[in-house]
Amino acid sequence: MNIDFKQILPATMILFAVVDIIGSIPLIISLRQKVGHIQSEKASIVSALIMIAFVFVGESILGIIGIDVYSFAVAGAFVIFALALEMVLGITLFKEDAPDSAAVFPLAFPLIAGAGSLTTILSLKSQYETINIVIAILINIVVVFLVLKSSEKIEKVLGNNGILIIRKIFGVVLLAIAVKLFASNIPQLLNQ
Repeated sequence: MNIDFKQILPATMILFAVVDIIGSIPLIISLRQKVGHIQSEKASIVSALIMIAFVFVGESILGIIGIDVYSFAVAGAFVIFALALEMVLGITLFKEDAPDSAAVFPLAFPLIAGAGSLTTILSLKSQYETINIVIAILINIVVVFLVLKSSEKIEKVLGNNGILIIRKIFGVVLLAIAVKLFASNIPQLLNQ
């Protein structure tokens, strides 16, 4: 069990970019207007439980299906690439249904602990130790909780243009992460 800040920092930044809680502020505001109060604590706890559980049982689930981590990481690179394209180009590739309640769905799943973050978690397992990934998840959940609690204030401070700029910057970061993830896992996949 090696706690390594050189692994925690990049894992935290990667998850932060994938979860994109800042870029989701407009969606959070819209959900609050539709359903009233958003249970920030419940959404954060459920998200943390889903992501941490996936750190430990994600590979087992893949093993049952017959998929190795490298294949999942390469597939994850494509998902992350698509998410990044959405952020950079301002297009919608993944469509969501309108929610009836906002605490667990769609906040905890799939907004925070969705396909992108779960894919990223398994992809990170091919490069980082489990304890460091769990710490990165917990750091992100604290940030998510703080953003959910203060989303209206953040929106007023950043404004629509500020949120758009941050979203584009994290989109470019995600594109680079997707390329790196693909490049670092494709050799192992091809050598099997």
